[in-house]
Amino acid sequence: MSERASFWRYQWQLFCLALSFFSRLPIPANIPYSNERMNRAGRYFALVGVLLGALCGGFFTVVSELLPASIAIVLTMVFSLLLTGAFHEDGLADMADGIGGGMTQERRLEIMKDSRLGTYGVSTLVMALLLKYATLVELFTQANLFAVFVIGYAFSRAVAASLISAMPYVSDPKGSKSKPLANTQTPGELVFLALCGVLPALMYDMTLAAILIAFALVFRLVFTKWLLARLGGFTGDCLGAAQQLVELMTYVLMLLVLMV
Repeated sequence: MSERASFWRYQWQLFCLALSFFSRLPIPANIPYSNERMNRAGRYFALVGVLLGALCGGFFTVVSELLPASIAIVLTMVFSLLLTGAFHEDGLADMADGIGGGMTQERRLEIMKDSRLGTYGVSTLVMALLLKYATLVELFTQANLFAVFVIGYAFSRAVAASLISAMPYVSDPKGSKSKPLANTQTPGELVFLALCGVLPALMYDMTLAAILIAFALVFRLVFTKWLLARLGGFTGDCLGAAQQLVELMTYVLMLLVLMV
């Protein structure tokens, strides 16, 4: 096999690993796995978001031809949860429980590892899903929801994945699915991640892209300081929570841009 073919084969394998980590979509059984490969696969998290967003956008486009838009949006949200196994939503709920219910760093981490949901987690998850539904319903009247899904899914995963290099990993490495991701990203990987995350917005609207980039810089700074103060770093749940929060804010900011 030539050096170029070997390079592209390796990149394909990394993309498949990223896809398997963040979705329930099947990948070839012969894809090799290692902690190092999983860490390197982080460069493709935003690209996975593009694919998942396109699948959800395509699903909505088909269903909205048969049913009212509000019902199609709910079904698309269900479809998205099935695609990802509610991976990010689970992280949002767990982080809310841990930080809301724990008075010390150790207690917060302990609560976040508990698979059971408490009042903080349930309340946060319900409000997040309601806000997502409401913003998507409003965006339907003003924008192409296919593009909205692609932008929101790609951008939010890029911002969340960029946090890996911004602070230390603080969860238990023995029982954590996110441990292979908890290594330093190279500058090249971060640039590629950012480009994949922001390119859909750039293709859609330059003003929106500029606003999203500014928001990402502020969010990354504030969220990092907040996590460092409360947990001493990040966990896999924190990355899932970041993805959900950024996705929601992406929809809100798109609404603001369209309303101006």
